Amino acid sequence: MTRLVYERVHDHLQRLKLATVDEVLDNALNTANAGDKSFLDLLDELLSEEIRVRRQASIATRTRLSAMPTRKSLDDFDYAFQPSIDKRVVEELRTLRFVHHAENVVLLGPPGVGKTHIALGLGHEAIQAGFQVYHTNMSTLIQRLKAAQRRDAFEAKLRVYVKPRLLILDEMGYQSVDREGSSLFFELVTRRYEKGSTIFTSNKSFGEWGELFGDAVVASALLDRILHHATVINIKGDSYRMKSRRRTGSPVQNPLTRTEEVNAKG
Repeated sequence: MTRLVYERVHDHLQRLKLATVDEVLDNALNTANAGDKSFLDLLDELLSEEIRVRRQASIATRTRLSAMPTRKSLDDFDYAFQPSIDKRVVEELRTLRFVHHAENVVLLGPPGVGKTHIALGLGHEAIQAGFQVYHTNMSTLIQRLKAAQRRDAFEAKLRVYVKPRLLILDEMGYQSVDREGSSLFFELVTRRYEKGSTIFTSNKSFGEWGELFGDAVVASALLDRILHHATVINIKGDSYRMKSRRRTGSPVQNPLTRTEEVNAKG
């Protein structure tokens, strides 16, 4: 290889924005010259490294933009502690067929039973597969939609939640939703209906959604759209957080009893 060819190859790689190939080319050439590697093998190695680095960068970007609070892996989920969960159902969801078909997932159960772990685990699986994912909780969602409505920017804000192929809506049920919030949330669910997948986690049973949204009719309409194409997992078990406290020997105390003691001392 002449110096002119060598420089031209590097220039071509830079123009084609093959930065990784440009960076590792010299080492690859030295390895090839020292052995019996064919030109095709060398090209395959260079292009594979370029793809690997780009994929990692893409995953890192999608993870950052997803706003997911922490990384959770489905491999770490303790099914033995939550026997009410059918692992086969979660493994089917892990194939991400529900994302390809714009179907929903609803995870129900009391606090601490692993709803968010499963939701975030599926979210990371989707990011690895190349899907755009976004995470938020119900309280933040309603606040932001209301604020956007007041400054006449509702459509722009709504697109943030409509665009992702997978939206993770966490912590439904911890705060009641007023009439305005229910209306805005209904608009979001309607826009995503059969167009994008949403994972809902809630500590409220479906029978309690009328109280949650302050209107049984609105709740019924929401459930009709959410459950039309959905997998529902109802988790019945103990809290993982309580399990951890027992392992460390910390006393497990009813928070209401603790509050009463503080008030008595106060």
